[in-house]
Amino acid sequence: MSDLALPDRLSVNPDSPYYDAALLERGVGIRFKGVEKTNVEEYCVSEGWVRLSAGKTLDRAGNPMTVKLKGPVEPYLREPDSEA
Repeated sequence: MSDLALPDRLSVNPDSPYYDAALLERGVGIRFKGVEKTNVEEYCVSEGWVRLSAGKTLDRAGNPMTVKLKGPVEPYLREPDSEA
């Protein structure tokens, strides 16, 4: 699989227009400033930002509180775990 199949912007929130359930099931990893992040709620490669969840804190609507950070974003497809 190539990284070219990944969209410029992707969100894990089902209410977002950038949500893609099929792609998220395959497994998308994010490297932000060269470090792999596991708490990414949304990213945009062309604008160079990620939204990271801020702990377990929720807003009034029950959505995770997020922090927007700017920098180089590198999405990639995760390799499927091979079970022996």
